[in-house]
Amino acid sequence: MLRFFEDNARRLSEALRSARAYNIAIRFVDLGDWNGGGELRAEYDATIPEIRINRRITESMPDSERERFVALAIGHELYHHREHLGEIPTLSKHAEREASANAYALKLLAELRPALAER
Repeated sequence: MLRFFEDNARRLSEALRSARAYNIAIRFVDLGDWNGGGELRAEYDATIPEIRINRRITESMPDSERERFVALAIGHELYHHREHLGEIPTLSKHAEREASANAYALKLLAELRPALAER
């Protein structure tokens, strides 16, 4: 069990390092209620640049899930940052962009620790 927590911490550390390499701030904030018919887990603000992670969600998670969740959220929003920079082409449909951002986050996670991306 200790190794699981160490792996989560390592994953989170790498995600934070990736964000830092792009000079992106990470903040935990209450993102409020979302009218999009779902749960707003994180958002990217290109004007700062900043990734905001929904504190409402992370506060209710067990420690064993929180670090993986945050690492995935950072990876997802890094995709959008890279779109903004022109490093990744922006897809025309929102659903396609979100699916690509999710796949990008999982790929980053797999590169850090292949077995952990499947959990």
